Amino acid sequence: MKRVVMVLPRIPVLPRAAAPAEAQSELTARLDALLNEFEAPSEFSPEALADAERAIAAHAAGQGAPSVDLRDVPFVTVDPASSTDLDQAVFLARAGAGYLVRYAIADVPSFVEPGSALDAETRERGQTIYLPHRRIGLHPGAISEDAGSLLPNVDRWAYVFTFELGEDAGVSRMEVERAVIRSTAKLSYEGVQADLDSGSPSEFASLLREVGEKRIELERQRGGASLNLPEQEVEIAESGRIVLTSRAPLPVETFNAQISLMTGLETGRLFVEHGVGLLRTMPAPGREALAEFRARVKALGTPWPEGVPYGEFLRSLDTSDPHQLAAMYAAGSLFRGAGYLALPSGEDDDGAALIQAALGAPYAHTTAPLRRLVDRFALVVVEALSASRPVPPEVLDALPQLPALMKASDQRAGQVQRAALDLVEAFVLSSRVGEVFSAEVTSSSKGKAAIQIADPAVSARVSTDATPGSQVRVRLAGVDLDARTLSFEVVGPQETQQTS
Repeated sequence: MKRVVMVLPRIPVLPRAAAPAEAQSELTARLDALLNEFEAPSEFSPEALADAERAIAAHAAGQGAPSVDLRDVPFVTVDPASSTDLDQAVFLARAGAGYLVRYAIADVPSFVEPGSALDAETRERGQTIYLPHRRIGLHPGAISEDAGSLLPNVDRWAYVFTFELGEDAGVSRMEVERAVIRSTAKLSYEGVQADLDSGSPSEFASLLREVGEKRIELERQRGGASLNLPEQEVEIAESGRIVLTSRAPLPVETFNAQISLMTGLETGRLFVEHGVGLLRTMPAPGREALAEFRARVKALGTPWPEGVPYGEFLRSLDTSDPHQLAAMYAAGSLFRGAGYLALPSGEDDDGAALIQAALGAPYAHTTAPLRRLVDRFALVVVEALSASRPVPPEVLDALPQLPALMKASDQRAGQVQRAALDLVEAFVLSSRVGEVFSAEVTSSSKGKAAIQIADPAVSARVSTDATPGSQVRVRLAGVDLDARTLSFEVVGPQETQQTS
């Protein structure tokens, strides 16, 4: 359930075990081989690249440009510092006791002609796949990292969502229109967080926190839940060594995500209201799963009080505490079964099948069209519905096909990225066989336990009867680069184990 953030530079280097050039060559070759192993397309066909070139030229010539001009709105983007595929730009302002939010999403539909070779290849890919040394784009880089990206100080076309919010940050009105925008700055999560922590934050940072916190409160009132696990990052140190670290998301990342979630929730509401569109769904956890989770967290010494919604319980956990972190990992069993549902669906009348249970409402992926296929179609649908126009027939025809395409894409991307992380972990530890590490037990069953090593931030399994939340010391017994596996064994009597 851990989200992995790959932030390696283009040239990774192996620690100690081999010369840098040898490490670069071997690791890059092994990572690239994963694409063939999991049948993930990498290069675009000449026909698709030609489609992209024609679309970019049409943009430059102003063909099909939006009639609305919002270049006077001071949008900014907030992303990881190294990102170049910028899907969203935001503007925040006070409006009486409430707020005005404008959220610009890259106009990817204008780059992809339905029925073209580029359209076919994006449907096959489904999403961008991120590897430590490269990204396998949903679109050619000339679109995703340049002409279609909401880079600062250049004119870009976008789908602009305008939200009027009340004092509690609830949405009272939403309008969607295509417009020409001009982002004024490319901000980073770290930079905005430093702004917030400065004691005299900017108006933008203050509003982002204010709206974000109020939207989190609305999520709580809906009974929504978030699984805020630490992220595992792959970085390169100044010494040239590959480093695996684990970090909790910055508060500003959560605030920023609330703007995207608000957009998806309002889009989902509109889709349900009109009976057309594509929802991101997830069933509520069943009684058995809830009972199992309650028993597991009780055993961890962090009991879930009766009468408290599970989302509220998860928000109360402090993941810096080993037992509470183990409880958060255990909650992964409650967040299963996510998928996509095309409307009209013919599902039951009670509406349960239309809900994203973790959010407590219908929801649609809408805000990442440069990186995810479904968002391109969602944008066209929501703009048409907002303007009271018919949805284009080619989009209506595509909607029923998208759930299966995205299911296959999600499976493939997950396989590639898990294998890449396993491979990097094996490379990081390939020269450390025999060393002893401190670890936390995150789950256990029938003599086997999942463990999380703090330094380097590596997940593994080991034979032990240690209970979740306990600390163990483990020795690295072996590394198999071909199988991408690590073998650990518990060291010494468990009753005397301690962290180093």
